Amino acid sequence: MKALYFDGSKPVYLEDYEKPVPTPGHSLIRVLLSAICNTDREVIAGYRPDFRGVLGHEFVGVVEASDDVNLIGRRVVGELNEGCGECLYCRTGREKHCLTRKVIGMEGLDGTFEEYFVLANHLIHPVPDELPTEQAIYVEPLAAALEIPNQLHIKPEDNVAVIGDGRLALMIAQVVSLTGADLTVIGRHPEKWDYFKKAAKTKTEKDLGDETFEIVIDATGSPSGIELAKNIVRKKGTIVIKSTYAGTTNIDLSYFVVNEITIMGSRCGPFPPALTLLDKGLVNLPPIELWDVKDYDKAFSSRAFKVGFDFR
Repeated sequence: MKALYFDGSKPVYLEDYEKPVPTPGHSLIRVLLSAICNTDREVIAGYRPDFRGVLGHEFVGVVEASDDVNLIGRRVVGELNEGCGECLYCRTGREKHCLTRKVIGMEGLDGTFEEYFVLANHLIHPVPDELPTEQAIYVEPLAAALEIPNQLHIKPEDNVAVIGDGRLALMIAQVVSLTGADLTVIGRHPEKWDYFKKAAKTKTEKDLGDETFEIVIDATGSPSGIELAKNIVRKKGTIVIKSTYAGTTNIDLSYFVVNEITIMGSRCGPFPPALTLLDKGLVNLPPIELWDVKDYDKAFSSRAFKVGFDFR
């Protein structure tokens, strides 16, 4: 079958990759669409140096074989992190922090840039019949955006900044705007700002002047995000970091201590409310640009707002 395999240094397109066989508690999923995430680019850049396998984790597919008969034939999306089921984190509802977890497309499990892959049944979520596949592809990153209000109570009277004007920033902005908070998106690409106009004010860093914010969310995918966040968050404010990237950054921790600033990491989030928001049309996301997986080099270099592979 077709697959985009990461050999430790670069993606390799294959047409003879072995079709997987589901084990008990798992389902075989035929991939319809799979989207490129910035994390996939960071894996290629060295974010997961030990990973060898098929890339990708954002998908919509159809369950073709499963020991859960209720899933067979269903159009589905799915979560990334499969825990051991026995450790402290798994027993206390924190499976995505399991110390021996496997992560599709990143750690110990093949991902979704292939025609078929296998996923644990409990990580699978059926897609509402009325929700188009091209919109359902946004469930995983939208769930990541929804993790922020899961972790942090954002009040309508709060003023909030999102740093970044990419795909994840757009979803975060739309989620935060539902709280009624005063929201500003700080970006570098004014040509993208029409996407944000219903959810937030848009500014460049130079436009800020001495403006500060109670809550700052870094969605840049770049080490520069935390430095700007430090400069614009108020004393006793909160910084939420959504960025993942290869490499490290240097910050002065004493600044955060003296000014009593909370730093909160945030990643994967809840799928059911993401499906609900999309099904009800409460978020508005641009169409995905689709490629054949053999043209992965063109897909990865595309500057479209969202890009992915069509396996239909």
